[in-house]
This record gives sequence, structure tokens and C-alpha cells, in this order.
Amino acid sequence: MTVHLDGEIRDGRHHMQVRVYYEDTDFSGIVYHANYLRYMERGRTNHLRLMGAEQQALFDQPEIEGAGFAFVVRSMHLDFLKPARMDDVLDVVTWPVAVKGASIMLAQEVRRGEDVLVKAEVRVAFISGGRAQPIPKSIRTLMKADLIS
Repeated sequence: MTVHLDGEIRDGRHHMQVRVYYEDTDFSGIVYHANYLRYMERGRTNHLRLMGAEQQALFDQPEIEGAGFAFVVRSMHLDFLKPARMDDVLDVVTWPVAVKGASIMLAQEVRRGEDVLVKAEVRVAFISGGRAQPIPKSIRTLMKADLIS
């Protein structure tokens, strides 16, 4: 059951479906722009989970290694192309573009069928104790294994 909730990885990209509810919309009946950020956050989190790098497990590592680790958004660029409306079923697609020292660049799209509604470039930093840290080799390997040529 969890695999369905977390989405799936197909062709090197994580796909997660989200239904638009009334609470997601503004007074005009379209998805409020900030809610796309929530959908994409869920997509990034579930992508990591399916790759074997759960956020909570990283954060809980202080008991083992000192300060816990976490991914935090460093920068984000968004293009809002088309609106989504109540009851739409959206596909949040996430894939890594580059894995570097202490950060990962991800591309994300929110789609309705073949239509791309929102495109994003997201840079996430790997931190511990409030400072950027090199991404552990195990996570780098997981992410690079998913890179599309």
C-alpha cells in the first residue's frame, strides 16, 4: 500500500499523483500558487523515500553519529504555465539533474495528463548542525543511479 501512496519511479523519474481538493483552490476555483510548493515537497520527500533515503531516518542519526542530517531547499525557480482546478488529478514528476558536493539540483513538473502546468528547478542542500555538509556516498550513489542521460 505504501508504494502507491509514495508514487513510483518510472523511466528514471519519480511520479506521484495528487488530487486537487476544494481546500487547495482560491476564490476563483483554481489551485492557489503556494499549494504547488506543497505538492512538489511531497514529491521530493517520496522520491527520497523510494530511493532508500528517508528524511526522518537522516534526521534521527544524531543518536548514532552526532548531529542529524537533513535536506533543505536552497533555491527554487518556478514557472506557472497553466492552472489546475478542483478534482483534477495531477502527476508530480521529480528527477535529479546534478549531484554535487553538498547539494542536489532537481527538476520537477506538475502535470495534468500531457499538459505541464508548473515547472521547477530546485536546489536542495544537505545540512548537519546548521551547516552544509558533503552528501554521503550512499545517497550520492542512489541519486546518480537515477540520473537520466
